[in-house]
Amino acid sequence: MPINIARFEYKAELHWGIVKDDAVLPIPGAFATTGELVASVNIDALKQVTGTEIPLTDIKLLSPVTRNQQFVCQGANYRQHMIESGVDPDSKHFNMIFTKARSCIVAADSPVIIPSHVQFLDYEIELGLILRKPIEDPIEITASDLPEYVAGLVVVNDYSARDIQIPQMQFYKGKSYRTFGPVGPWLCLLEPEDYAYLDKLLLTLRVDDEVRQDDSTENLVYGPVETLNELSQVQDFAAGDLIATGTPAGCALSIPSPGKQKVAALLPVAKKWQLFMKAQAKRQQYLQPGQTVTAQIRSADGVIALGTQKNLEMIAEAKS
Repeated sequence: MPINIARFEYKAELHWGIVKDDAVLPIPGAFATTGELVASVNIDALKQVTGTEIPLTDIKLLSPVTRNQQFVCQGANYRQHMIESGVDPDSKHFNMIFTKARSCIVAADSPVIIPSHVQFLDYEIELGLILRKPIEDPIEITASDLPEYVAGLVVVNDYSARDIQIPQMQFYKGKSYRTFGPVGPWLCLLEPEDYAYLDKLLLTLRVDDEVRQDDSTENLVYGPVETLNELSQVQDFAAGDLIATGTPAGCALSIPSPGKQKVAALLPVAKKWQLFMKAQAKRQQYLQPGQTVTAQIRSADGVIALGTQKNLEMIAEAKS
């Protein structure tokens, strides 16, 4: 059985703790980073931890991924999301990779600040993988090797300023504003038998009470094994680093059909982006100040439940 871990502040001190229904049981020891935690703790030892539980209502929740860790993301990685983006998943032979700034990482219950110049704020629920150990050379692994490399799972919301990301061709900038990377609430540490759930987890995102995204990781195009093998050819990773595995269909962003894109390519650049912005302005799905976004990832049988991430409100930044 997996164990959910919280990182939190209690009486002006930082702690990690085992989630017990509506309380947390502090874990002995000091772990400054997510990497230190996953490299040090053992699930069997965690099962033996005793002590005084602290009600969740008495703690300040923090992100279970600390800001020293890399934040690497996959794009267009669910079949239906590819299709709605005008991409044939059966003909795509590359993994789209980008990064988000570590400074955008915040707790799962944080408000999201909409920069004053951003018009089109979008949501993206994603399953996050937390690495167990460093990767410093190319690897070639199979599914049976995943427990050696992946320590656990988190809920990620990859908030995106589409009017920055798309017209400016700035994935990093459009997705990295402060507060655009809530993580958690829990870090779900897995036991060997739990890895079989990686391709059958259910992702659901709601805006207020409306379901916007609802899919399963069985529809991932590039799974954890393929992604780790590919990324290890390019870069090093440290224990505790985060890989967000892509978002399902249902985002606010409206992608023109391939035919319209061909026509737009013939237009002057300014005209092309003017038409793009006009099309997005018609989309009622973009987030507005005061809305609440709720994201959950779980298995159908409830064995794995990563908790509920709830960004209580979108806050518009005051214009200077």
